[in-house]
Amino acid sequence: MRTGSVNTLATGLDYFQDMSDSLDWLYQAVIAAKDLDPAVSRTARLFERGPAKMAKKLAEEAIEVVIDAVNGKSDAVVRESADLLYNLTVLWASAGVRPEDVWREMERREHLLGIAEKMPKSPAKLPTVRPRLVRRPIVALESRGLRKRH
Repeated sequence: MRTGSVNTLATGLDYFQDMSDSLDWLYQAVIAAKDLDPAVSRTARLFERGPAKMAKKLAEEAIEVVIDAVNGKSDAVVRESADLLYNLTVLWASAGVRPEDVWREMERREHLLGIAEKMPKSPAKLPTVRPRLVRRPIVALESRGLRKRH
């Protein structure tokens, strides 16, 4: 276990390894459980109910993490974060996203920004020495006509 180190490309550390091993394991467990009997498997029940239910559960867990963090309940943040990651991997599996797809994106961001952080919404906020990114098109979600910016 590494402690107290800043993990960037400059350090030469593989900082995704511990995180990716755990999430890869969780993802494989989700894949293995998705076709089980929904009467006995929470994962199978979520797959049976579809991506909208999965997304709702993910959002609920994210809100619980936020509330517990704001209220200074670190033990609850840990528990709710585990639920959040579980529901995220369920949604990934439903969407055909594999953990390595996410790790690749994080690595791409690290190469652009020097750290695997959230990309700026505006290309103007990117460092001038870095290449500009082309924005992805707006995508309609379901039949409700909701639109998501990327």
